[in-house]
Amino acid sequence: MGVDPAATEGGSRRRFLKLAALAAVGASVARAARGTSGRVVIIGGGFAGAHCALQLRTLAPLVDVTLIDPDARYVTCPMSNGVLVGLRSVQSITFSRTALQQAGVRYRRDRALSIDSSRRSVQLASGESVDYERLVVAPGIRFLPDGIEGYDDAVARRMPHAWHGGVQTQLLARQLQAMDDGGVFAICVPSGLMRCPPAPFERASLIANWMIRHKPRSKVLIFDANNHFPRQDVFTAAWHERYPGRIEWFGSTDGGTIDRIEVASMTLYGGRGAQRVAVANVIPRQAPTSIAVESGLASGHGWCPVHPLTFESTRVANVHVIGDACIAGAMPKSASAAVSQADQCARAICALLSEAAVPAPVFESVCYSFVAPDQALAIRGRFVIAESEIRPTDSPEAITENHQPSQEAGRAQDWYRKIVSDSFGERLAGT
Repeated sequence: MGVDPAATEGGSRRRFLKLAALAAVGASVARAARGTSGRVVIIGGGFAGAHCALQLRTLAPLVDVTLIDPDARYVTCPMSNGVLVGLRSVQSITFSRTALQQAGVRYRRDRALSIDSSRRSVQLASGESVDYERLVVAPGIRFLPDGIEGYDDAVARRMPHAWHGGVQTQLLARQLQAMDDGGVFAICVPSGLMRCPPAPFERASLIANWMIRHKPRSKVLIFDANNHFPRQDVFTAAWHERYPGRIEWFGSTDGGTIDRIEVASMTLYGGRGAQRVAVANVIPRQAPTSIAVESGLASGHGWCPVHPLTFESTRVANVHVIGDACIAGAMPKSASAAVSQADQCARAICALLSEAAVPAPVFESVCYSFVAPDQALAIRGRFVIAESEIRPTDSPEAITENHQPSQEAGRAQDWYRKIVSDSFGERLAGT
């Protein structure tokens, strides 16, 4: 089919004018924000919370920004699968709060216990409270023990999920290294919304690659409570080519749902019967942390609804929710999506404090998944607000980039360095 040059030129001109208008609004907000003052408190110092804090300091230097998080150092989930197989050290994915403090962010090493929205105050575990004009809640996720009989927090120490970077990552790495050659490594994927949906399949890929050298008689079984996973065709083709017979995936209709576990015998029970394994990587169902629920930010299905233009809660005034905990339409629960949301949230807060118009956003996300140490695939997305929802853009050129897997692996490393710098202020020279 031919392309009408006039139509192409018209579409390009409309896109240019739209982008120019957005840039003009953004510049207006930026000018207004420079003289804005106010008090913003942020709960949670992961990618979303930390990036929002840095953006607020950049956009509005007179705004007092306080970040509350009990952990002085943050271990990222992105690149943690590399730690499992020795491609990285846990130190290489661990970042302090120092650069945030140098940027003028007040860091409180404490745990937020509750939110008093009527008084605009956050109660801390230390017994103190912090007042706010605008509150940003970026609490991340918690794990739900329901759905699998026999699973609880104690079991997670024997069958680690490694869905938080750090201790769990190191525990699973030790179990992998200690397993006998010929043992089975099982990954259990939950149903429902979860952080970084492609990550279990990246994990399976890197572990299979590691097994070729270290446990050549072992294999990976994936028990999935869903019937499809992101970029399944690409992952499956890579497995057939690189790891034939070493990775098996079972979807829900093929008995992939695990409904009971027995820790003592390391046995998983599901639609395929009993399966004894050497290592069980059981990933539970997920929901926002308890402060989001107890503060009334979460709806009946467990996640937090927000106004997409500002990320202000639809349930509690003057409180914004970003990152994994919020309902962000078609956007995935990923680090890049969280940073994109944090960027818009910071701009919206500056506009609200200065009584200026909130600029319309274009959100972007990318999820990189390694299928081998030197090969990766990318899932890209661009999103806009349409009819009061965050929806994928209908522009194919916005998300279509055809790169070779080896190129994507390099892009993944570059992306990680940039997102760490943008969120934690730390610049990485390499891995």
